[in-house]
Amino acid sequence: MGERSPIPKDWRKAIAERMSKVRHKIAVVSGKGGVGKTLVTVNLAAALAMKGHVGRVGILDADIHGPCVPRMLGMEGRRLEAGPPGIFPAFGPLNIKVVSMEFLLPTGDSPVIWRGPLKMAAIRQFLSEIVWGDLDYLLIDLPPGTGDEPLSVVQLLPDMDGLILVTLPSEVSEGVVRKAVNFARKVGTPILGVVENMSYLICPHCGGRIEVFGSGGGERIAREMDVPFLGSIPLDPRISLDSDRGVPFVIEHSDTPAAKAFMEIVEKIKQAVEGKEDA
Repeated sequence: MGERSPIPKDWRKAIAERMSKVRHKIAVVSGKGGVGKTLVTVNLAAALAMKGHVGRVGILDADIHGPCVPRMLGMEGRRLEAGPPGIFPAFGPLNIKVVSMEFLLPTGDSPVIWRGPLKMAAIRQFLSEIVWGDLDYLLIDLPPGTGDEPLSVVQLLPDMDGLILVTLPSEVSEGVVRKAVNFARKVGTPILGVVENMSYLICPHCGGRIEVFGSGGGERIAREMDVPFLGSIPLDPRISLDSDRGVPFVIEHSDTPAAKAFMEIVEKIKQAVEGKEDA
């Protein structure tokens, strides 16, 4: 894939055909980096699989320059395979199907030094040439901001179910979330809701709640911008450790408050997108 790979002339038709087997397409975005967006994406995907969708959940890692999904799923060093129908995803925990630029690089340390047109071409190929098969959910992990990759994805997938916005409880994060909300509204993409990551820390000694990054920013911005608030995910040191080990936290520590928060958020997402089908 890349500059020399052929792009179908009728790639819009090719994308529509590939995506016709995917029931729900959801992009996970953030206005800024460092809020744990990819961590949220990976654990939401695992939670969806655990809620009756094993083998029917996919992740498209659309962060061309900084792909992290393979590391968090223990899939480093994998390669994509190709056949007559197209290119096949790699399989992670719970049979989650994964496609990432990481799988196409010579080594994990290889940089992708591309301008916008090449990145847009790569995303077109991810959407038009990957044989996802039948999926209930495809989560698209987008890089921070409102630049080339997010714009390309929302334009190429006009029937997307919506965006999930990940933020921190701090006031600085609130400001960039407003930009992300306005981005979604300008391009006409629904907003499924806001997830507040790293909301608070439960003291291991006294059990008290420590608000490390402030409090209530995610819920406040959701209320002010008139979008749904999906939930708060507390800090847990094991989340970072599990990500480094390549194991989704919700699988490894399913009985913790943070894992339960992920499961509750997933239930709200399912109700939102599947409720539209029943309406």
